[in-house]
Amino acid sequence: MGQKLLMKGNEVIAEAAVRAGCRHYFGYPITPQTEIMHYMAKRMPEVGGVFLQAESEVAAINMVYGAASTGHRVMTSSSSPGISLKQEGISYIAGAQLPAVIVNIMRGGPGLGGIQPSQSDYFQATKGGGHGDYRMVVLAPASVQEMYELTVEAFNISDRYRIMTMILGDGVLGQMMEVVNFRDEENIESHDKSWAVTGHENKREHNIITSIHLDPAVLEKWNQGLQDKYRLISENEQRYELYNCDDAEVILVAYGSVARICKGVIREAAEQGIKLGLLRPITLFPFPTKAFEQVMDIPRAFLTVEMSSGQMVEDARLAVDGRKPVYFTGRMGGMIPTVNDIMTKVHEILNR
Repeated sequence: MGQKLLMKGNEVIAEAAVRAGCRHYFGYPITPQTEIMHYMAKRMPEVGGVFLQAESEVAAINMVYGAASTGHRVMTSSSSPGISLKQEGISYIAGAQLPAVIVNIMRGGPGLGGIQPSQSDYFQATKGGGHGDYRMVVLAPASVQEMYELTVEAFNISDRYRIMTMILGDGVLGQMMEVVNFRDEENIESHDKSWAVTGHENKREHNIITSIHLDPAVLEKWNQGLQDKYRLISENEQRYELYNCDDAEVILVAYGSVARICKGVIREAAEQGIKLGLLRPITLFPFPTKAFEQVMDIPRAFLTVEMSSGQMVEDARLAVDGRKPVYFTGRMGGMIPTVNDIMTKVHEILNR
C-alpha cells in the first residue's frame, strides 16, 4: 500500500536516496540544503551506510569520485557556491565515466549572494560548470513528490549510462513540506559494473579509473565516446509535462517551483478569457526539444519564466529555431515571479 508522510523536500531527497540503495554520502553544510546532511547523518548508520561531513566541498566531491569508482551508489549535495567549489571534481568524475548523484538546491548569486531561492545555476548545471566537453543529466522536480520520484530515477539513470545525474531544485522546494507517497519497494535497476575497482586477487586484469589521457589521439577517441553517450541520452531520456497547451495563445515555459506559479497564472488568465499553456521541462539536460515539436504550431509565442536573468530561454530559442517568437520574464536575487509579473508580460505579448 505504500507509506504517506508529510515531509520537507530536502529530507525527501535524502530518504529517496536511501531507498534507491545509496549507502555513501559525502557533503558539507550550506543553506538551503543542509537538512539533506542532517537526515543522512541519522539514516546512513541505520542502514549500514557511510555518512561523512568532509572538511570542504572540494574534499566531498573527491570522496564521491573514490566511492563511485568502487561501483557503489553515492551522493553529495550542496547549494550554488558549494557546487561551484565541486566543479573540478565533477569534471574528473565525468571524464572517468562514473555514476554519481549530485543535488543542488539553488540560492541567489553571484558570489555568496543570499539564501533565498533562485534558478541562476541553470548554465552551470546544463552547460558544464567545469572544464572539458562533458555533460550530466539534470532533473528538475516541481514538487516534493517529484523530489522523491526523480531522486530514485537519478540513481538508475546514473548506473544505466555511467554518468553523473544532478537533482536541480531551489530553496522553495528544499524547504517546503508536502505529503509524499512512498512505495513499499523501489525499482532499483541492476547494471554491469565489471569496470569497478573492487580488488582482483590476480584473477583478472587491473581496472583503472582515470580521467587523464596524455596521448591526444586517445583523449579524442575517449571524448568521442562521451559525445556518443550524450547523444543517446538526448534521444532516450527527454522528460517533460505539457499542461493546457491544446489551444493556448501563449505557452509558458518554466521548470521547478516557477512552473507551479505558472499553473496559477493559467487559471488567472482563463478568468480573463486568455488561453495559456505550460511546457515544463523535467530534464534540463537533455533539454526536451521533442515537447516543443509537439506544440510548435499552437501558440502565437512562447514565454519563458525563470528566477534568473534569462538562462533557459536560450535553450528554448534553440528548440524553437526561429519558428515562433520566444520571450522572457524573470526575477533575480531570491525574488520570486508573481502572477501579476507574468500576466503583465503576457498582456504585453498579446498586444504587440
